[in-house]
Amino acid sequence: MRKLLTSFALAAGLSVAGLVSSGPAAIAQPASTSGGSIQQLVSAVNIPHEEFTLPNGLRVIVHEDHKAPIVAVSVWYSIGSKDEPQGRTGFAHLFEHLMFGGSENSNTSYFEPMQQIGATDMNGTTWFDRTNYFETVPRGALDRALFLESDRMGHLLGAVTQQKLDIQRGVVQNEKRQGDNQPFGLVEYHELNALFPEGHPYHHSTIGSMADLDQASLQTVQQWFRDHYGPNNAVLVLAGDITLADARQLVARYFGDIPRGPQNHPAEASVPTLEARIDETMHDHVPATRLYREWVVPGILDESQAPLDVAAGVLGGLASSRLDNALVRGDQTAVSVSADVETFHRVSFFKVQVDLKPGADADAVSRRLDQIIADYIAHGPTADEVQRYVTSSVASRIRGLEQVGGFGGKAVALAEGALYANDANFYRRQLAALAAVTPESARAAMQHWLTRPVYALRVDPGEREPYEEAAGSGGAASSHMPRYYRTPRADEHPLAPNPSATANDAAPATGRRPLAYDVDRSHLPPVGEIADLQFPRIEHARLSNGIEVTFARRTAVPVVRVSVQFDAGYAADRPETSGLQSFMAALLDEGTASLNSIQVAEARERLGAQITAGAGLDRTSVTLAALKPMLGQSLDLMADIIKNPAFAQNEIDRLRGQRLAQIAAEMSQPQGIALRTLPPLLYGTGYPYGTPFTGSGSPEAVRGFTRDQIVAAHDAWIRPDTAQIFVVGDTTLAEIVPMLEARFGNWRAPSVARGTKSFATAIPDPRPRIILVDRPQSPQSLILGGAVLGVNGTDDLLDLTAANDVLGGSFLSRLNTELRETRHWSYGVFGIVNQVQHRVPYIVFAPVQADHTGDALGALRTQMTEFLGSRGVTADELERTVNGGIRELPGSFETSAAVLGALQQNALYGRPDNYYDTLASRYRAMTPSQLDAVARRTIDPSKFIWVVVGDASRVRSQLEPLGLPIETVGAPAAAAAPAAH
Repeated sequence: MRKLLTSFALAAGLSVAGLVSSGPAAIAQPASTSGGSIQQLVSAVNIPHEEFTLPNGLRVIVHEDHKAPIVAVSVWYSIGSKDEPQGRTGFAHLFEHLMFGGSENSNTSYFEPMQQIGATDMNGTTWFDRTNYFETVPRGALDRALFLESDRMGHLLGAVTQQKLDIQRGVVQNEKRQGDNQPFGLVEYHELNALFPEGHPYHHSTIGSMADLDQASLQTVQQWFRDHYGPNNAVLVLAGDITLADARQLVARYFGDIPRGPQNHPAEASVPTLEARIDETMHDHVPATRLYREWVVPGILDESQAPLDVAAGVLGGLASSRLDNALVRGDQTAVSVSADVETFHRVSFFKVQVDLKPGADADAVSRRLDQIIADYIAHGPTADEVQRYVTSSVASRIRGLEQVGGFGGKAVALAEGALYANDANFYRRQLAALAAVTPESARAAMQHWLTRPVYALRVDPGEREPYEEAAGSGGAASSHMPRYYRTPRADEHPLAPNPSATANDAAPATGRRPLAYDVDRSHLPPVGEIADLQFPRIEHARLSNGIEVTFARRTAVPVVRVSVQFDAGYAADRPETSGLQSFMAALLDEGTASLNSIQVAEARERLGAQITAGAGLDRTSVTLAALKPMLGQSLDLMADIIKNPAFAQNEIDRLRGQRLAQIAAEMSQPQGIALRTLPPLLYGTGYPYGTPFTGSGSPEAVRGFTRDQIVAAHDAWIRPDTAQIFVVGDTTLAEIVPMLEARFGNWRAPSVARGTKSFATAIPDPRPRIILVDRPQSPQSLILGGAVLGVNGTDDLLDLTAANDVLGGSFLSRLNTELRETRHWSYGVFGIVNQVQHRVPYIVFAPVQADHTGDALGALRTQMTEFLGSRGVTADELERTVNGGIRELPGSFETSAAVLGALQQNALYGRPDNYYDTLASRYRAMTPSQLDAVARRTIDPSKFIWVVVGDASRVRSQLEPLGLPIETVGAPAAAAAPAAH
């Protein structure tokens, strides 16, 4: 259940060169992008496409993009949670799950045939207004993908059984528990209840209520499908390596025989206005207070959308936003702020969120927040603020243009416009409206919509309210197994006439209408030729000071990505300075010798550049994504951030407060608690990886960081003799090397010694046990288990990761199938070979419903033991893994960001340039015995240490029969104390 944002695509051959001049002088005063240039940039954004409609009403949109031999398939149904009647909340989302369970002519999990053909970016989502399914597949597998999509559109109900309903009901309820279990996880229910009156289409959440999900019967969910999922209620987008002629033929063949269904008319919904301001306080297991301010505003088609979007961005969306400057940088009473407009079909939400610094006076900050908002509504943004936000937004959207599908590719833009505006070009109207916003129009929109009464929610630390559980999921174990099974009657078949349909809506009483392109559904279509991956050519150069440059050219969009990576990372920290590396990296863009933190943020926004600095376990990096015409200035700013950070004391103190709040937040989240608890148990505190995998460090160390320590860390680690530069994008090696030489070629290492990391410290022998972290009132338990393997990341781990694809690395893995699909105790489980440079851990991640914690941990251990013993890799599992591993490669490297990551991994693990080109042949050579052997000699479940984060009063008794020592500890809440500075 995720909201998709509109993505945009650039017409082939777009040239935006010359819009902004480049040069070193731009650092102090970056050139503003003129209004005319923004208009020029926006007008060039285009997704060429053709449309046609089948006789059954299926609307089809085709976009040709031949940069890679892949096609995005995206099906959007005009049905969402706003269309659910009372008593059936959550049905749209529940059916989204059911439609992955197999259809009449492919009655197996949808993920099985999709992994076989190498599908990437595959998922389904439901939101208030729509349900969609999408995957990106190799061109040679498009027939099979369309067969499967059409089979679940027109040939589904014969495969929907009571057993499948009960399984997916359990999975959905665990998805709900997983979200509800997070800090602030119950906020949405309060928001919707306050903002909308009873009976309003947006009054209830998309996930629905436990009670309604419990009451969903086979008959009601099947009728729900008949009423809403006909082809005349859907939009199909094909984007990628396909022609219009081929699309016409294929779509008619696979979808043409599906009869029309009743015409769905999306629920109308007014924009409600509260009678008076609502102030509400709720309590939750949170480290500090959060404040919300919310208004319901018009939906996506209203002319106020763009002005309100800009108004929200200036208020709390930019790094230099009003709220950031006032509350985070100025008063330093908040550690993070945001403001945005969540856009839907009929209504939208204008939301402001402020996370207070622990110990801040919440009443005072609340009054200050209201004053800032009132003043902003009265006076509006400045022209410079509007321009910075518009430039940043357009640049951000252009950076996503390479992707044809997924959560935000070109297929999304076309489908969203067609579904909501009856115009696949609607994205162009949105961009034009964004570029046309002025300070006056933004102020007018706010004064019209935000002077209405506000919903003001405050969430304070404390005991959360009682939780609504599913029937039978209390303290006693409940199997949730199906009570009965029944084959659907003939009149329940999806092709049968629907008695509720009108003459104009229903298919003829004879059922299926033969077309010129009918299809034999007795077997899946064969997979055509799928060429092996041709990874982009990799080139190398070296700057005059010795920094190596690795380059790959990608020209689909006018974007260049540059990453300067340093041999540092969390592993460079000592135990007493845990978190120093990531803290220093976070400070890099908070001011330089010539620009303060606000000026750095504003410069980045004017350029439309994305510059991020951060650390992982093995490397610290600064990464730039720049529009091609702004590349010179963007590199100037990047180099200034890397080489000349100011490390001003006021910024250190401010980020210290933010970091302590971050640690406190981690210690309130199940996943954060587990990721902080497990690594020191696995590695010991003396080994470089024996640090919290979040990288944030310990609160004691963070409180003690001095400016001298931070400067020393920069001198020791962020220097040319630890650096490598990686570049991918719309440039050439001949063009980029002189630009890099001008910014980094004369950079000299400081006189202090280069930092060193030692991995010679012995890793302690494993002491298998369960660490039970008590987190009261948790409807779910998070199980995180692991062991350190006897291999390094620089070893050849392809066979091991392929074996793990069967055990825990894919949706169809043994672990996920057992706990999600068979027992439906979890929303999702995975095991991962966490490939770091040195000693690699194997980690199992399993959020499970609280009343089955012990059973779930026992099942995980059993599955692992059997897989590594008598039930190794089967021939079918090998075939699926090999086919998927080979065929998904072209889709995996569709974007320049993915290629950049691959170059960095090659360098980190010491791989040759042709590594990815060799993968297909290496997959083909795999055998079951080969994968079994590497898994058995590498993974040993008897050595695992398990961390369980949950309600000890409900969980401990379930764990005792497992026969492992149990140590119960309290949730680490001490980090929520106010910062020392």
